[in-house]
Amino acid sequence: MLPFRKVLPTSIVLIVIGWGGLAGIFLQTLPTLGPRWLFFFFFLCGLTGLALPVAAFLNLRFPSQPPADSGTIVRQSLWLGIYGDILAWLQMGRDLTLQLSLFIAAGFVLIEFLLRLAERARWKPREPENE
Repeated sequence: MLPFRKVLPTSIVLIVIGWGGLAGIFLQTLPTLGPRWLFFFFFLCGLTGLALPVAAFLNLRFPSQPPADSGTIVRQSLWLGIYGDILAWLQMGRDLTLQLSLFIAAGFVLIEFLLRLAERARWKPREPENE
């Protein structure tokens, strides 16, 4: 399991980059094409940074078989960042509804469930017992 000592520095760096970048965009630029793409990048970094310690804690609190490694924890926190970006994208076009946001969330939960199921189903031969 990934200890919090390894998760917190990465999380802090992502939070500073994400939310600091968003503050810079909001305060210093006009909403043209380049800053809009930077908005999505910084928003993804900020949300992923916030979700990283939460995902690590939830995987520590509710262990699974096989235990979640660092790649799994980063992937799970990235899902939240991608989900936030999709919701922001849909809201900019005024296409976001509650049903659509719940459907997208259910899709991400299903994808993560299937990925964890595939990790669990990987066959690994037993180590020979030393006598």
